[in-house]
Amino acid sequence: MITVKYFASLKAIAEKEEEQIEVQSSISMDQLSDIISKTSPKMADIIRDNKIMISVNQEMADADTVIHDGDEVAFLPPFSGGS
Repeated sequence: MITVKYFASLKAIAEKEEEQIEVQSSISMDQLSDIISKTSPKMADIIRDNKIMISVNQEMADADTVIHDGDEVAFLPPFSGGS
């Protein structure tokens, strides 16, 4: 099972803060976005378009990262700031 967490404005887009996704084997980020698209098509589009930051097990990841059973995936909106 993969734990998927949505942060900040992405919670509203996904219409949830967190979800558990059952997987039979390791999957790609594209496969995860396909699964997410069934309940949140807008969120899946954002993932596919690389418009967000992704962490896997609290380390920054990218579209090529392989996700394994037991992993935690977090989606974060891009941050800007500083002065």
